Amino acid sequence: MPTSAGGGGDLVLAALGVLAATPAPHGAERPAAEALAAWGRAALPGLDWSVTPVGEAGANVVVTVPGDGAPALLLATHLDTSLSGLPADDAPITGRSDDPGPLHIDGDEVSGPGLGVARGPAAAALAGIALAAERLAGVPHRPLQLLLAGSGTHRSALPSAVPAGPVRPSSGAGALAHLATQPRPDAVLVAKGGPAAVLRAEPGAGYLELTVTGRMGAALAPASADPIGGVLVHAGTVLEAVGRWRVAFRTARGGRPDGLGGELGLGALSGGRPDKPDLLPATLVLRLYAVTVPGDDLAALAGELAAAVRADLARTPLAGCAVEVVAEPLHPAGVTPADAPVVRAAEAAWRRHRPEPPVAVESWTGSTDGVVFRAAGLDTARCGPAASPDPADPRRDRLSLADLRSFAALYADVAVTLATPQA
Repeated sequence: MPTSAGGGGDLVLAALGVLAATPAPHGAERPAAEALAAWGRAALPGLDWSVTPVGEAGANVVVTVPGDGAPALLLATHLDTSLSGLPADDAPITGRSDDPGPLHIDGDEVSGPGLGVARGPAAAALAGIALAAERLAGVPHRPLQLLLAGSGTHRSALPSAVPAGPVRPSSGAGALAHLATQPRPDAVLVAKGGPAAVLRAEPGAGYLELTVTGRMGAALAPASADPIGGVLVHAGTVLEAVGRWRVAFRTARGGRPDGLGGELGLGALSGGRPDKPDLLPATLVLRLYAVTVPGDDLAALAGELAAAVRADLARTPLAGCAVEVVAEPLHPAGVTPADAPVVRAAEAAWRRHRPEPPVAVESWTGSTDGVVFRAAGLDTARCGPAASPDPADPRRDRLSLADLRSFAALYADVAVTLATPQA
């Protein structure tokens, strides 16, 4: 593979450095997008670079390999990372507010924040699109595009979950904005980390907000709250009830032939005011992330969860408390046919560039913007390098540079195959 700025090895490292240099929080990616595009115009002037605003402070970066007709392939990844990259903002999740440190390279290993979520696959995708452009020079071909989308990670838009500050775009807003403003591609290849396989099916996703409401009281007079001591004292009872429903939810979605699985994760718990703990709150709120399979209706699942929790609480001190579950669907699950050209091309490229055979995927629960493109009727495949957490700091991911370079070559192969006329 070439090691010049025109594609390949050195380009992977250069792209990683640019991507890691600027935080890209969900819905506030514009500074990172502008920095990446400025670098790209200088380093890869043969490609067309554009930055499209998404919401008040978000943005997409679109890289185009010009050609004749509509794009044959959209290579898609995203700019934002699950953690914002702002240590103080991430502290409620990470438990620490110190700086996780810069990108670090040690032989074949590169480590840093956000590499596994987006930056590693994004760097490989950038190198791949540049390598494809080199190979297509002087050859009649269809256009290719690379999308680095803003708002690619999931975020809740419920009023109770949105912090103060600029309004954040909803989950998948960058991908939706691209579909609304750019030519429709024939197919999409999502560059995102995952299992050692070409995925053609991805689960859906949504949020559930469970609220248990009793009666307010005072810490100095716990009997004034109903149940005695207030709902927070019995938070464990609610968590146990949700845990029992989770087991049934997951069991009902296991063993699917498409390899998808269901999951339910508790990501936030709240009640009362931190500045007034002498008052016992009337409400306990749980925020849950639901991974869904084809056929799931999140509103119906919300009703099932509410009924199950009410039945469990009827036998506890929380009997009589109101239980409400609000559903916030994000994206439905989707499946691309096994014989779709993008799937076949990705599988063939896998056999050429990956040392390990693809694994059989069972109960896969990772959801990306691929579900947005499938919902738009586009054949979509997904593959990318697998990261591991840094044992010294779980906020940092580790990736193999050899793996990133092999995926750059894989992405380039798929792009060239779909962009050139077939005999």
